[in-house]
Amino acid sequence: MPFALDSLESILAIIVVFGLLVFVHELGHFLLAKRAGILCREFALGMGPKIFSVKRGETDYTLRLLPIGGMVRMAGEDPELDVLKPHMEVSVAQDPLGKVTRIFLDQPKDASVQTITGTVIRYDLEHQLTLTLDVAGEQRTFGVHPQAMLVKDEQEVQIAPANRQFKGKTLSQRFWTIFAGPAANFLLAFVLFAASGILYGAPSNEAKLGAVQAGGPAAQAGLLEGDRVLAIDGKPIQTWRDLVTIVSASPGKTLNFVIERGGVQKNVPVKVTVGDENVGKIMVYNPVTYAPWEAIKYGATSTYQFTVMMVQGLVQLFTGSVGLDQLSGPAGIFVMTGQVAQQGMSKLMMWASVLSINLGLFNLLPLPALDGGRLAFLFVEALRGRPIDPHKEGMVHFLGFAFLMLLILVVTWNDLQRFFF
Repeated sequence: MPFALDSLESILAIIVVFGLLVFVHELGHFLLAKRAGILCREFALGMGPKIFSVKRGETDYTLRLLPIGGMVRMAGEDPELDVLKPHMEVSVAQDPLGKVTRIFLDQPKDASVQTITGTVIRYDLEHQLTLTLDVAGEQRTFGVHPQAMLVKDEQEVQIAPANRQFKGKTLSQRFWTIFAGPAANFLLAFVLFAASGILYGAPSNEAKLGAVQAGGPAAQAGLLEGDRVLAIDGKPIQTWRDLVTIVSASPGKTLNFVIERGGVQKNVPVKVTVGDENVGKIMVYNPVTYAPWEAIKYGATSTYQFTVMMVQGLVQLFTGSVGLDQLSGPAGIFVMTGQVAQQGMSKLMMWASVLSINLGLFNLLPLPALDGGRLAFLFVEALRGRPIDPHKEGMVHFLGFAFLMLLILVVTWNDLQRFFF
């Protein structure tokens, strides 16, 4: 049956969850880039045309039309400074110390701005920070402020000296700047798991009963949430895992529970039902605790366990044990997020945690165009002692991006058939 997102709550959940995952990922890149002294030209949520933009300091913070990702545009990644050429006529504005603060590539619109006009002879805006002009037949060399602006059509672009560019940083600084994005997603998963544990309870290993499912074997036998299980068929029960082990191994049997309720011990016979794969069940959830320390441990262990599970899934994918038809793309994840949102906030927080781990792991894959691919190039650079030619690296990333787009189209087609047709 085709699926429709007819709930405003589901749509809002999709926007919030994906916005949060992308924001945290890009924030990781952004904070480490700023810490390394890299000029960040733009911090964007979404892709495609801009629908909102505000500039704070050196960075444009933008919201773009397509909610399928984000980016931190760092200096040196785009050829925007190539607009300045020898023999070009420009005008320059200076600060009180004589440093050039603005280089106008066309006629300044503000007539009150005092400028010097000349023809470009040569320039170095990365290392020496100088600009030499022919001014009325006289050759003049100006010092350029490290935060000077190139101005064209009233649009300003800040120059980027070599020490402010990504490629101008040490190998270690570049590594941590790239790695910080996926790392932020793992940190977000931990925080969400821990917050869920504080708000809704973290699973406890106490030998107590959690929520008892109505109509299930435990409920029919008269067991209640909070009952402490002392023994089952004469075997002492110390932990929740002890209870699960005995019940799971006893499908179809009647077990004698010795419980303590309100300081009074009781014997309660419970008929165990047969679940999937012949596993015994009594329809009882494990107990929970609201202790902050237990919530923190729950956040750490859950993040680790889901990471291991996803790594195993990736191994199965690359070995052929799992086919591409089992994968979900953006469309499928959108739909599943909407479905989970209808189950309540606790489930949505868990789902967002899992998606955050998924995003972090996916970006660490050593594939071109992903963070992992860029880290792989840094690893090669460390081995050979010099960077790979930027044009060659750019071509590899371009081909990798094309491959990823093809993969997304394939899994999106699977999603459309699965959920909408």
